[in-house]
Parts: sequence; C-alpha cells; structure tokens
Amino acid sequence: MGGISIWQLVIIAVIVVLLFGTKKLRNLGTDLGSAVKGFKKAVTDEEKAEQKKDVLADNSNTETNVEAEVKEKDKA
Repeated sequence: MGGISIWQLVIIAVIVVLLFGTKKLRNLGTDLGSAVKGFKKAVTDEEKAEQKKDVLADNSNTETNVEAEVKEKDKA
C-alpha cells in the first residue's frame, strides 16, 4: 500500500515514450551520459591538479630544508 508497483512503473514508462518518442529519449540519454562523463573527467582532473600541487609543495619544502642544512654546515 502506498508504494509504486512494477505495473505502475511500466505504465509511466509507456506514457513517457508516447509523449517524447524514442529518438528524443535516446538523445536525452546520450546528452546525460556525456554530461556525467564530463563531470567525472573534471573531478579527476581537479584531483590530479591537487596531487601535483601537493607534490610540488613537498619538493619545495625539501629543497628549503636541504638549503638550510647546507648553510648550517657552512657556518660550522
């Protein structure tokens, strides 16, 4: 009671196909798939940029520490 049965979903699907047609629904699916693919690519590109930024920051800290150690050794 109160839930949507499989038959109700089938009737809704048939009505949607009749209203929009299969070609329009196919185009909608293609567009939606492209949008999701683009979103995933943007997220992974952003993660890669963050990782690269972290690596560069770590390298610069290491170089700074090495330079500081060299200066201390020169003083001694």
